[in-house]
Amino acid sequence: MAPRRFNMFLLTIFAAVALLLALVGVYGVLAYSVGRRTAEIGLRVALGATPRSVLALIIGQGMRPILIGIGVGLAGAVGLSRFVSSCCSTSSRRPSDLRRSGMLVMVAALLSCYVPALRALRIDPVAALRQE
Repeated sequence: MAPRRFNMFLLTIFAAVALLLALVGVYGVLAYSVGRRTAEIGLRVALGATPRSVLALIIGQGMRPILIGIGVGLAGAVGLSRFVSSCCSTSSRRPSDLRRSGMLVMVAALLSCYVPALRALRIDPVAALRQE
């Protein structure tokens, strides 16, 4: 039982590190994008964009590729389920397990997108337009 438990432990650690790296990457890309689009966001706010629409813009920009990646990842998980079950003697074909893992990634990515979106809400339209 010890080798199987060790394999599961290693897979869990690698999955956690991969999730953390993905979230840091999403945060970095969106933070850079918000920084580059300061004038555009300031102009949108000056022309009457609501905070909700600015949040939807930034979060939508970040979540679109993440949702595509979750779909591809779930398809890959179904395709590789035999390998994982032989390696760790577990069944990963249960839809509830796949649904939970997809939801975990989605919630974590949403939190990663939310921080740059909050920064976009704090952009002062007058200062953003003067900056150009």
